[in-house]
Amino acid sequence: MDERVREHAEVLVDWSARVETGDNVVLAVGVDAHELAVAVAERLGERGANLLATYSSGEITRAYLQAHDGEFDENPAHELALVEHADVYLSIGGGRNTSATADISSETRQAYNSARATIRDTRLGTRWVSTVHPTRSLAQQANMSYEAYQEFAYDAILRDWESLADEMARLKAELDDGSEVRLVSSGTDLTMRIDGRTAVNSAASVAYDSHNLPSGEVFTAPYATDGEVLFDVPMTIHGESVRNVRLEFDAGEVVEYDAEQGEDVIAEIIDTDDGARRLGELGIGMNRGIDRYTDNILFDEKMGETVHLALGRAYDANLPEGETGNESAVHVDLITDVSEASRLEVDGEVIQRNGQFRWEEGFDASPTQ
Repeated sequence: MDERVREHAEVLVDWSARVETGDNVVLAVGVDAHELAVAVAERLGERGANLLATYSSGEITRAYLQAHDGEFDENPAHELALVEHADVYLSIGGGRNTSATADISSETRQAYNSARATIRDTRLGTRWVSTVHPTRSLAQQANMSYEAYQEFAYDAILRDWESLADEMARLKAELDDGSEVRLVSSGTDLTMRIDGRTAVNSAASVAYDSHNLPSGEVFTAPYATDGEVLFDVPMTIHGESVRNVRLEFDAGEVVEYDAEQGEDVIAEIIDTDDGARRLGELGIGMNRGIDRYTDNILFDEKMGETVHLALGRAYDANLPEGETGNESAVHVDLITDVSEASRLEVDGEVIQRNGQFRWEEGFDASPTQ
């Protein structure tokens, strides 16, 4: 076994999920993620946790949804019980076809997701972490050789997370103390309120309210969004290619939208429910171990010199105790490149220009842009 696989498992179990002796752990394993799952199982055994492994497959999901009549039972009891009794939920992606469910109708997809809202919320109440095992399908999607993709993935995953957490704490402090964020770049001039919110230092560990590995972003829950934003980073959403999405907001809601490609996907998302027309997340990428786009949101949204915004559900970690943020059955991230001709302001002060933060060497303090 590649030693990097064991290191990945160690980071996932120890740093990310903080698994303890006696924890009930559900491990959802993608088709081609077997090797990482074996390493994780070994680590969980050493920890003295209780393991239940499940099989996760896009092809299985497609077969089920294609055959179903679309009238799904609300939160089936056996599935709900699984997550209700879990302390930790680990998801290891690694399918053979990244577009396996692309031909599922939007109506079926929405019905299925909505019928499992309580299951989803209960799972999000565990110490859940999502990661991926480098696979040939992911390498192909990224237009990379398998060996090059492995190097890329492990550069992003096997980081000095404590050091990165310290750096990201600086941005968290800026957002926590701020009231309004303005993002300006080519095709974008957007303002968002963030007062009363708590930013999350997403350092790939539940100890930081962070649930993705790799991670490397700081995010908060914006509201009262106004203006226009262009998402120029290509993505695949629901198995379809999406390019150059433009959203216009007024009083917090999307009022106009278009896309160079995949406009029907954006329409499907926005029409899911009322909350899908509002933002649930503003995220700022800070993982410079990710040096290229790979058409995988788990990596791309964490890349340094990017900002992402999510339509739909807000995370409780960003909200005061007892307060409910934007609610939706979806949470869909869209990414914009801020490496050139851009600036990010908090209460009128530029904290990032052309992808460089003001505490970084090379930051341009010029007021001309």
